[in-house]
Amino acid sequence: MQNKAVRYVTRSTVVAAGAVATAATSVAAAALAGSIIFSPVPDASARMDGISQDLRRAVQLNQITEEQAVKFEAKLAGRILGEA
Repeated sequence: MQNKAVRYVTRSTVVAAGAVATAATSVAAAALAGSIIFSPVPDASARMDGISQDLRRAVQLNQITEEQAVKFEAKLAGRILGEA
């Protein structure tokens, strides 16, 4: 009989610890989302600079070709900067 009581306490403790861990994770996720939402949005030229750097890096790593990078950058520039 005593054995069952110990097992019950141990199981409920594990469940409670899991609930606390889940709650802490949720709070951390909410804090991160809040920081992203309220962070300043970079202007269009800063975004394009970052895209250009990322594409140059992708070309250096042979992930895409130079031609693909140029076409993709032009497509994004049209959307971000409003150019044709």
